[in-house]
Amino acid sequence: MAAFSQPQAPPVFRADVLLVKVDAQVVAGGRPVEDLRREDFIVKDMGVPQKIVYFGRDTEPLWVLLLLDVSGSMNRHLKQMAAAAREALAAMRPADHVGVMLFSRHTRVHQEFTSDFRSVAQSLRAAVEERGLGSGTRINAAVIDAAHHLRDYAGASGRRAIIILTDNLGLNYRVPNEEVLRALHEADAVLNVIATRNARAPRPLGAGANPDFTPSDVFLLARETGGETIRARQAGDALKRLLEGLRTRYSLHYRAPKGQSGQFRTIEVDVTPDVRERYGHLTIRARRGYYR
Repeated sequence: MAAFSQPQAPPVFRADVLLVKVDAQVVAGGRPVEDLRREDFIVKDMGVPQKIVYFGRDTEPLWVLLLLDVSGSMNRHLKQMAAAAREALAAMRPADHVGVMLFSRHTRVHQEFTSDFRSVAQSLRAAVEERGLGSGTRINAAVIDAAHHLRDYAGASGRRAIIILTDNLGLNYRVPNEEVLRALHEADAVLNVIATRNARAPRPLGAGANPDFTPSDVFLLARETGGETIRARQAGDALKRLLEGLRTRYSLHYRAPKGQSGQFRTIEVDVTPDVRERYGHLTIRARRGYYR
């Protein structure tokens, strides 16, 4: 068995020192790479290498918010997820917490964060009958609400993830992707996507298009935050895979360099040449930046 670096307690800094938290997943040949150590990673902030002051993985508690599109076209997929929920949630541990938020035109917290995963499964079964959130699908506004809920109610320690189930068929009014990404970054949240088979990324806006109305693009939001996207015929199977995959991700923290308040700073996560030589082609998923 490969040796692991023992995770340490997250460091405590002065109030004026910003700790940047990066949730990273490394995949080779379609399978997660689970035996990496702190010294195997290279993290750059605005192109400058940073010292990783905290490194952790599967011992950290998870805070997961299931964000479910309950518009009419999603009923079959919601039933699939509800039917498989108990088995999928078996991947969770006693220190983990899961919540449920529903959305169409409006959003509503359907299940507060809990470690009672049986009640989460029951909540998912009840979500199939939800009819009171209005017509239309406001995806960007829902993701912002989900990010704010994680920011306000998730514990201070652990890793935060949103798993959205949607067909990506929505139009946003004055809620651009940049605003959504800011909310996700501020919440230290990774967006993962269960997309129906008919879900498509939007086409670029044509000349003369009203910029107040923008099509949804959960695929872009997932890429920018380091999340995974699964196109699934069976939503329940996809949920199980994503929940299990959260355990294989690495938590990398570093001190943010000094910079102008409100500035967007880029992050690059890579592994050493030795790791690339060992595994060959790798896919690394990690957030691409943050606001100072």
